[in-house]
Amino acid sequence: MSGADSEYLAELFAGFGPVSVRRMFSGAGVFADGLMIALVVDGVIFLKADEETIPQFEGEGQSPFSYQRKGGRRTIMSYWRMPERLYDDPDELAVWARRSMAVAQRSGAKARRPKSILKKPALKKKSAAKKSARKPTRKRR
Repeated sequence: MSGADSEYLAELFAGFGPVSVRRMFSGAGVFADGLMIALVVDGVIFLKADEETIPQFEGEGQSPFSYQRKGGRRTIMSYWRMPERLYDDPDELAVWARRSMAVAQRSGAKARRPKSILKKPALKKKSAAKKSARKPTRKRR
């Protein structure tokens, strides 16, 4: 994903608000307020969807993003192809982007935290205290 592509996406989503674009595996993610609202693969934009918004994508004849894993199994993600007409209608795209933002918020998607924060420190095990028989002390005379 080139700088020009990132600028194009920022311009495309301008009616929605500020977005950032981050490279990912074979494409890019479009983020707003730290939440990923869209996925871009091979120049195609897929918007985040859930059970509330999927019917709107289906009504537009769109399909979900999927990819094939190493074992041959196909994985379907919660991102659906953005209708072509939205590329030329920034106001309508802003409406769809707001829906995707709401989906991201509902799903509890959070910006990735650095791994160091995710790791919990190892707890030290307390070794069992050895109980030794104490001998009574004698008074010396």
